[in-house]
Amino acid sequence: MSAKVGIAGAGSIAFGTAALLHQNGHDPMLWSPSGASTAALQDGLLTATGAIETQFDPRVAASAQQLAEENDVLLIALPGYGHKAVFYALAPHIRAGQHILISSHASLGAVYLMQALAARGVEAAVTAWGTTVVTGRRGEGASVQVNTVRKKVDLCTVPETRSDCARAVCTTLFGDVFVPRDGLLAISLSNLNPQNHLGIALGNITRMERGEIWSQGQNVTPKVGALLEALDLERLAIAGALGLKTKTIFEHFSQSFHVPISTISEMNQQMHAQGNGGTGPATADSRYVTEDVPYGLQLTAILGRLTGHPAELHDAGIKIFSAMYARDFAHENDLLNALELDRYSLDDLRQAARTGLLRKTPEPAS
Repeated sequence: MSAKVGIAGAGSIAFGTAALLHQNGHDPMLWSPSGASTAALQDGLLTATGAIETQFDPRVAASAQQLAEENDVLLIALPGYGHKAVFYALAPHIRAGQHILISSHASLGAVYLMQALAARGVEAAVTAWGTTVVTGRRGEGASVQVNTVRKKVDLCTVPETRSDCARAVCTTLFGDVFVPRDGLLAISLSNLNPQNHLGIALGNITRMERGEIWSQGQNVTPKVGALLEALDLERLAIAGALGLKTKTIFEHFSQSFHVPISTISEMNQQMHAQGNGGTGPATADSRYVTEDVPYGLQLTAILGRLTGHPAELHDAGIKIFSAMYARDFAHENDLLNALELDRYSLDDLRQAARTGLLRKTPEPAS
């Protein structure tokens, strides 16, 4: 059965996801908050190449209201630094029972959105993905090169009582690729992009600044690979302290890019040899830094402090990039700032990870 899916975003992931939905027989609509990114669709079809080969004419929304009102499911597919503004724009128009998917989830954004809906008395399921269903890069005009369609994507839903229904919706739209995880903290810690992009960007920052064309997989050299492995140990220690199970970096690369498990550098060299190692960022103004440092590394660093397992390499990465960019990345996350996490305990966060609502746990009676 064909579903109408409204996609907030019009970049590479939004275009690639729209192409996958179209290929699967569904009807996507794209909305660019600025309007600029969908302008190319006024004069041409959306063309996907690579892992998905298709050409079609997607619906285009002129406003958040139109996107919410004309679709069965909403999917957020833009960088983390755009999530809060899009949630704010969509929240007044989301209706009871509507499904919202976040691809991929960043910085407890599902909690921010759920609380905005609760303030209106609207009950809706919000599903957070640990990563995107596709990888790719937008080309000229209305085109996208889809590098990979993932075979495994972690997800969870708040409130957790809606989990089975929400997973069924995701499976209907994208196939049987979804792996349930134990709440939003598990999803946050299953997103390996921030730690991986930290190491890759740090090891290749001059290539990014110079606008070079370079293979990402090839340039995960042994030293960069060793850093990624060490960052992963910090993340896994935090997950373990929370009693959560999440995939290792080795499992991530093997499952996402279909290479046998080896060292992280060797796995990336195999990806490069097979032609799916990807192309690294050709600008220092890349989401590898501007999104993943404040919206990925920062939450991991906070969870490290709360669990007594400080993520020293993550913290160092935040500080190093803040110095490089003359910005305070630790304080740029508008979602975490709005949630005021310092007011809450770890138990409060655990509860919010299942309900979607951040509430202070009552103090025990003396």
